[in-house]
Amino acid sequence: MSRYHAQWRRSALLATGLGGAALLLGSAHAQSPTDEPTVEQGPEPTVSAEPGPMQRATASSEQIGAGTLMNPSISVILDGVYGNEFSGHVDDPGGFGMGHSHGHGHDHAHGIEDGFQLRETEIAFEASVDPYFDAFAMLVIEGTDHIDLEEAYFTTRSLPWGLQVKAGRFLSDIGYINSQHPHEWDFVDRPLVSEHLFGDHGIQEIGAQLNWLAPTRTYLKFGAEILEGETSGIANYEGSGSHTITGYDDFDTPGNNRQRSTVDYGLDDRKGPRLGTLFAKWGPDLGFNHAAQFGVSAGYADAWQRVEEHGSGRVDVWDGDAWFAGLDAVYKFDPPGSYQGAGQLTLQGEYFYRDIDVDYVNRVPQDWEHNDTEVLDEDAVSDSFRQDGLYVQAVYGIAPRWRSGIRAEALGIAKNQVVAGRDGVQDLDTSYRYSANVTFYPSHFSYIRGQINYSDFAADEPDGHGHDAWQAMLQYNLSLGAHGAHPF
Repeated sequence: MSRYHAQWRRSALLATGLGGAALLLGSAHAQSPTDEPTVEQGPEPTVSAEPGPMQRATASSEQIGAGTLMNPSISVILDGVYGNEFSGHVDDPGGFGMGHSHGHGHDHAHGIEDGFQLRETEIAFEASVDPYFDAFAMLVIEGTDHIDLEEAYFTTRSLPWGLQVKAGRFLSDIGYINSQHPHEWDFVDRPLVSEHLFGDHGIQEIGAQLNWLAPTRTYLKFGAEILEGETSGIANYEGSGSHTITGYDDFDTPGNNRQRSTVDYGLDDRKGPRLGTLFAKWGPDLGFNHAAQFGVSAGYADAWQRVEEHGSGRVDVWDGDAWFAGLDAVYKFDPPGSYQGAGQLTLQGEYFYRDIDVDYVNRVPQDWEHNDTEVLDEDAVSDSFRQDGLYVQAVYGIAPRWRSGIRAEALGIAKNQVVAGRDGVQDLDTSYRYSANVTFYPSHFSYIRGQINYSDFAADEPDGHGHDAWQAMLQYNLSLGAHGAHPF
């Protein structure tokens, strides 16, 4: 059994009163580069011959530590970034501007802009509610004026047969990085494939998850999620609505001659949940100093909708469904005698493919002069567009408390298609980005990171001119208060 597996198993035993001991094998918690490879000291647990109700095996693979029933753990994480595009300008990769916003009027910038910015402040609360439920909530203040409920969910503690339920608002467990918060990333920014295929926050939805931790010697977990499917790049939802344009039938003498024309989107309201996902994760036993996890995931959304309104009154509408599939892998090596992270190595990568089947229509006012609000469907197109992307990265402990990482990314490798409107499906080129960074960890609760990105993005139209850019970033991240251990 590896060091990662052994440490995780012991901490789980102490935290849950031995509930789930038989099935909590195989998952691991990532170590900070400043953590010593020692097991937490404490009284040796004992097991009675006849286990009581709280000693039966559970699948609680993300249980919160004991002792928080009347005193919830509260933490605040400060994340600030300085950015400088010192050559060119970073824009959306060609073909990936669609589905990159929150929709419903909540779009706001998430890119690293030039200058100083308080990217986000995380305020997290977690507690063991009772012998049956844990709860977690996180508020995020983006900048200084936008507050977002990042997550608010409960997980069960004592379901039989290795089952666990999570419900509320949470980050989906598809892939590897989707469920992580920004302070857990090894790079300043989210990988392109996660951001542009699933949205600025990844798949972050309201819904429920059921997972099963198999009673095997190695870590093997299966899960299914039923989600509302409202604001992610794979499940955009607009619902019924309209666009009103105001003008005058005689622009030389405005006033009482003002006219209004309303263009209906033509979209039907579709009741949720609209997105379903499946995932599986397997962690083989590679020995004391090695650990790995491999995953596969997929999902289907029965509503992929997008609306673009134009000042002329014209409205572009896309309406259809979508599915995705992906693979992820992580490997970690902790050399014998490693001191404060020196020599530790993490290799990580993910690949995703999505297929979106849509009907496109260009809807316009039919008779402006007589305020006729009927619409004329022009240039209708029905087709599918397919896109994929991946990233691979390596992070190495170059010295005690110091780590260095490199990352390579690509979008639109096998396919980069888009239903651009009346022109139908367009095939675009591949976009690339390369990153390198160095991170210093003064302690377990803080780090300072410098990073350089080079972007070589495709154009938004076939045979167009792409654009490249260089960007430098400096990040600080500070953690205040008690904060739970991160998953493997």
